[in-house]
Amino acid sequence: MPSRFGLSLVPLALVTVLSISALAQNAKPDLKPWHDGVVEAKSDAGFVFMASKGGFAESEGLALDMVQFKGDALALRAMLAGDLDSYEGNPGGPLIAASRGADIKIIGCYWPVLTNGIFTRNSIGSIAELKGKAFAISSPGALPDLFARAVLTQNGIADSDVKFAVMGSDADRFRALSAGIADAAVISTEFEPLAASQGVKLLVHPHDAAPNYLRFCINTSSATLAKRHDDVVHFLAAEMKSLRFALANRDKVLDLTRQITDAKPDDPRPAYIFDEVKKYGAIDPEMPIPAEKLDWLQDLLVKTGNLAQKFDVKTMIDDGPRQEALALAGK
Repeated sequence: MPSRFGLSLVPLALVTVLSISALAQNAKPDLKPWHDGVVEAKSDAGFVFMASKGGFAESEGLALDMVQFKGDALALRAMLAGDLDSYEGNPGGPLIAASRGADIKIIGCYWPVLTNGIFTRNSIGSIAELKGKAFAISSPGALPDLFARAVLTQNGIADSDVKFAVMGSDADRFRALSAGIADAAVISTEFEPLAASQGVKLLVHPHDAAPNYLRFCINTSSATLAKRHDDVVHFLAAEMKSLRFALANRDKVLDLTRQITDAKPDDPRPAYIFDEVKKYGAIDPEMPIPAEKLDWLQDLLVKTGNLAQKFDVKTMIDDGPRQEALALAGK
């Protein structure tokens, strides 16, 4: 059954079939279909969906279908299965998969600053007090899972010292935390305006705890790059143009966010996340791929035990299409 955000509660295979089928029926005949996986729409949806909903993909000759998933780990699986042309997510999962031989190429990183923090019940005063507590994450290998383990490791706390619980989306985790079902959770910082009224607080801000942690990179495969190189370039150009437009048009971003998520006009979260993006420079429309941050993340994944050993992250990077897209989009 669809959630209030769309397709994310439908089984994965069915999501893809329904989405692609709908796109095939509605797409203009002169547009090429492009299927991009994204994390379930939330208060940053005005940024994430602007390329699709703002006409930027069409201007680049693409019918852009953005398929929503509960977590980026699920989107990664869908792409590796051939159900997506690309997906946008935390680079931790791709690093782990690529180290095991998966065909993954990072072609742009447009959200270089993390906007997910660790929220706790008000009774918890430090990370050390999380020992023995229930910690809500999304699917294993997704951003909330990896970020939680990273912060625990940095504070000398073993994974076995907490009780991890998989609890779906940011909204699901916030509800679990508010109800006392969980003691801590990794949640989008957009929930900070609602925290105090629910007996919850932001204990760890990502800007302080993990300044090198990339939030979203765009991933595809070498097979897709070989078969659809020009479409990849146009897709990236559409993303660049849409992000530039979004950063300069606060009201339009908030309107689109409310349209996609059904947020009420008095919901403070869309405005909060927009202002936080601007405050921290959290989005870069040129989408540079910082190998040094990927290497930092690799070191962290080795420490947390998610990665057996390091490899050359540059083998995952293909910056050519991004450079071509910059020429199309204009620097």
